[in-house]
Amino acid sequence: MTDRPGFQRAYSPEHKAQRAADLMEAARTLAAREGVRGVTLTAIAQHAGVHVSAVRRYYASREEILLNLAEEGYNAWSRAVVARFTGRAGLTSVELARTLVATFAERPLFCDLLTHVTLSLEREVSYERVRAFKYSAGDAVAVLTDAVAAASALDGAAARELITGTIALAASLWQAGHPGDILTRLYREEPAMAHIGIDFEPALTRLLTALCDGLTGDRSALETAEREA
Repeated sequence: MTDRPGFQRAYSPEHKAQRAADLMEAARTLAAREGVRGVTLTAIAQHAGVHVSAVRRYYASREEILLNLAEEGYNAWSRAVVARFTGRAGLTSVELARTLVATFAERPLFCDLLTHVTLSLEREVSYERVRAFKYSAGDAVAVLTDAVAAASALDGAAARELITGTIALAASLWQAGHPGDILTRLYREEPAMAHIGIDFEPALTRLLTALCDGLTGDRSALETAEREA
């Protein structure tokens, strides 16, 4: 396969770095517009103005590119939460929940990516790439944990559980709260089924508030439940 007419191959380190950044931006734009599920390597290449064969000079697969976006999302989310919590203390469960939900609602692409990370992206990249991703995501979670613990009555262990629960709930509720065209039509044409639909922000806020309340309760009861599980 040859590059299409007019395509300029990148040779210098600067040009190669720019080409890699262009491909990431193309994937970011397409995923935000079409949804992560609909992004293909061919579409990324076309949007970036290169032949699809050229993409593999920079990234091994579509999944690697999307995992890079998820890594960016973790880092951006952790910075946003830290910025919201810095200088604050004694936050209530509702305040914690509302702030965490607000930072997710501002990042719809990250919410969409979270579902695909565990279902496919981590499973379709190299050992080295998934290892690097796990370390990066782990660092972000550690930063988030410290920020929550400093701003609330939760200790470190409970704060980490809250962050873990937030990620898991946000990933599933985002998909449920943003149904595809067929489900949207079903809810519109069958009003009796409309209750199945989920309003992402209120639903996640309620569940995170309840989780916070539980984590600030009797830790001994929680520890006993963990031992017996």
